[in-house]
Amino acid sequence: MRKWGIVAVGMLAACSSEAPPVEVEAAKALMPGEYAMTSTITAFRSTDGATPASKAKVGDVAVTKACVAADGALDPAIFAEVGDTCKATNSYISDGRMSLQLSCSRPNTPGQIMPGVDGKFTADQFEGTATTTTYLTGPGDYALTRTISAKRVGDCPPAGTAKS
Repeated sequence: MRKWGIVAVGMLAACSSEAPPVEVEAAKALMPGEYAMTSTITAFRSTDGATPASKAKVGDVAVTKACVAADGALDPAIFAEVGDTCKATNSYISDGRMSLQLSCSRPNTPGQIMPGVDGKFTADQFEGTATTTTYLTGPGDYALTRTISAKRVGDCPPAGTAKS
């Protein structure tokens, strides 16, 4: 009788226990290809008291596309405002984490536009926060924060093909 009691308790314990959560292994690098990124502005303010040198506003949503190269490098254009030209000054995209610092320029707006991105990724998507601060030579400095999420949508278009 005692054996049956122990077996019954063991069976109840087995039935009520939940399977341990499955941990998703962090990707070593982003999969090469074209990514579509959605960004939403969550904060925007002037930092010098003047009208900001951007037409952005809280709640704006933008979808942009850019490529991840075979070596895992992400095209900084995906984080640029329309008309800006950006280059990565420092980047880390490895083991499921990403941190990028960019330096951008804008026609007819002398000074520096400095986006920074912090996030996490799996092999075919990433998400995080992008924070932009400007250091312009004239008025119009601003700080802007965006949430970002991106997913791989296919192979990169051939060189010279227009982006959407």
